Amino acid sequence: MQLQAHTFISSSSSSHLTKHNLNHVPPFTTLASVNKPLYSTRYVFRRIGPGQFPVLKRIDPLGVVNSNSEGQNPSTSVEKMRNVVEHICLLKAKVDLSDEDEKDMLDFLYTCQYQMRGILAISLGRISDQNLEGYTHAVFMRLQKKEDLSKFYENPFYLGVLKDHVTPYCHEFTYFDYESEVEDDILPIFRKGEEFNFGVEYILLIGFKDSSLGEVADDALTSFAKLLMEFPSLVVQFTKGSNFNPDSKDYTHAVVIRFRSSDAFDIFMGSSEYKDIWMSKFHPITEKKLSISFSVDPVGKELM
Repeated sequence: MQLQAHTFISSSSSSHLTKHNLNHVPPFTTLASVNKPLYSTRYVFRRIGPGQFPVLKRIDPLGVVNSNSEGQNPSTSVEKMRNVVEHICLLKAKVDLSDEDEKDMLDFLYTCQYQMRGILAISLGRISDQNLEGYTHAVFMRLQKKEDLSKFYENPFYLGVLKDHVTPYCHEFTYFDYESEVEDDILPIFRKGEEFNFGVEYILLIGFKDSSLGEVADDALTSFAKLLMEFPSLVVQFTKGSNFNPDSKDYTHAVVIRFRSSDAFDIFMGSSEYKDIWMSKFHPITEKKLSISFSVDPVGKELM
């Protein structure tokens, strides 16, 4: 049985939430009203014991979605975090790539998570908009640690997938890797559950000027994280970090954001708050930038 070339997402509970429908939301020029009554508070129901509360999503200053039990005092709660390694692969497909060959390529890349240890999550798809560097497809993977990443690059199954199912269809692919943190809980780590069922995967690669690396670049990324942190009605999860892949040195940092929907993505990217922070914090210190996105569709109903 072939897998569809999309993220496998599921819910660990028989109680499913209703997907946010933002199709009728009027265009925003600012984000000021996004978290007001138009967007009600969202809950994710996990496997919890009798008498326990539903889990309420919130976002911490590190820029990842976290959770608190309803009624718990956030000021007295310290979230336990877990280090992860984020892996990005961007592909340039040949112009004559057929739909059948595209599906074959993405299916086999997606299957890597079942054949190799250490892969915690994966999403992939055709890039929605054209970009200056001509990338056509993107793959995002989350691994447990750097040691797993080293084994991943050398794994015979992965090398066979590249040889037989990627290289025949693509004339170039590029890797980016960075370390980050997520909440030490099964759903945010594995990117499973209703919150990840739909949305847009957004990948931002930034090449900061050498003179800005360090405190100035960190300040820009922290400001961006704080802005994303304020709008859980738009953002499910995001991570950021320094790119340590030696073969893609042009980009010093990477950010991956899962937006709840294409409307949420458009609202945030078109907002004056995002544009202001980019012009004031990023534009003066950025030498190179690449942003791509692809849609995520639900596949399957059981947590694997």
